[in-house]
Amino acid sequence: MKPHKINPPSRKRSAAIATPIIVLLLVALVWTYDLTFSNSYYPRIARAVSWSSPSNATTKASWACDVTKGDWVPDADPPYYTNLTCPFIDDHQNCMKFGKPSLEFLRWRWRPDGCELPRFDAARFLESMRGKSVAFVGDSLARNHFKSLLCLLSQEAQPVEVGLTPEIDPTGRAVRRDFRYGNHDFTASLFWSPFLVKANLTNETLGQWDIHLDAADARWAAHVAEFDYVVLSDTNWFLRRAVFREGGQIVGRNSAARGDGDLRNLTEVPANEAVKAAFRTALGAIAKSEGFRGKVVVRTVTPAHFENGEWNTEGDCVRTLPFRRDERTLGAVETDFRAAQLDAVRETEAAFQRNGAELLVLDITDAMDLRPDGHPSRYGHPPGGSVEGTFVVDCLHWCLPGPIDLWNELLFQMLAAPH
Repeated sequence: MKPHKINPPSRKRSAAIATPIIVLLLVALVWTYDLTFSNSYYPRIARAVSWSSPSNATTKASWACDVTKGDWVPDADPPYYTNLTCPFIDDHQNCMKFGKPSLEFLRWRWRPDGCELPRFDAARFLESMRGKSVAFVGDSLARNHFKSLLCLLSQEAQPVEVGLTPEIDPTGRAVRRDFRYGNHDFTASLFWSPFLVKANLTNETLGQWDIHLDAADARWAAHVAEFDYVVLSDTNWFLRRAVFREGGQIVGRNSAARGDGDLRNLTEVPANEAVKAAFRTALGAIAKSEGFRGKVVVRTVTPAHFENGEWNTEGDCVRTLPFRRDERTLGAVETDFRAAQLDAVRETEAAFQRNGAELLVLDITDAMDLRPDGHPSRYGHPPGGSVEGTFVVDCLHWCLPGPIDLWNELLFQMLAAPH
């Protein structure tokens, strides 16, 4: 199959001094070099646009570039959409509406090492999704990702929300929302599941959760066979006060519950270990789902950028430019969370292969770690308000439009671009 080429970064004409033979050899090296997988569990673009799931050491594929490594470079193109052209932006991420002082955060694009990432093509995405369906499963960052996709597609078509009386979660969120693109017979759905596994709010005053690490959340898991693609993401809720169960029995608690009376003597389970267990359970449930033969995409953790304090201690994110790659080291929490997600992928991939499904990784962690300028900060609500009634300054979620649109540029290459 002839590859759809991603052009390499432009070079000054004066630097292109090479004989035709040398040029041909260099091109051949780019397109035919075989990379043996070992411990690498990051997505790459095969032959510039084809993606591969994690694999064992005997699998080989040809790659043009690793899209997880790169730099944010200046971009003169306008954003794909604005708050005036997309009706799906939640106020919490509507940075234009609430007057974010600098819009410089819209003037950058991600350039992977060694190639140029194509822009999102809404018409091509919808055409490739004709007769198909995709589900986003996770927390409010999954919703942030989902709304970015709806906004990107709004360049081409507007969906109709169907099933307008959804089940409401104890936290007040709709458990499921479905958006239908009738002209393309395509449905995009959002499932609220902040732990991916079964969880009960046992103490609303303390915000304490009972989390069953070995039981997938049936509110989404029971519907997996309805979808061709499933995008899983989650991590941040595992930092909330929680007791963990397996087989119905308490096996520990997290550090947030350390000082709670009867819980203090329980074994402390690190948050990243709980994340690993939850992803392993969720992925295992999909792999075993009767009738699912589609693709599952695990999106890796996205860093927060609170500085000079945390969300509840007057932290903020006021930077107006991206970090340079050598300016910042990924934090320990994000490093551990991503490793936990990738471990879960590795441990469940064989089950997907046996059942004819495919498991992919959308690794945006390093790219987003460089974007402290892309959060709402104080501009996700009117002055004096708060984000979903919880905190005033938001350095966790992402402005729409904004750098989060990269997630769907990459998702487009994974699911919709011609290979």
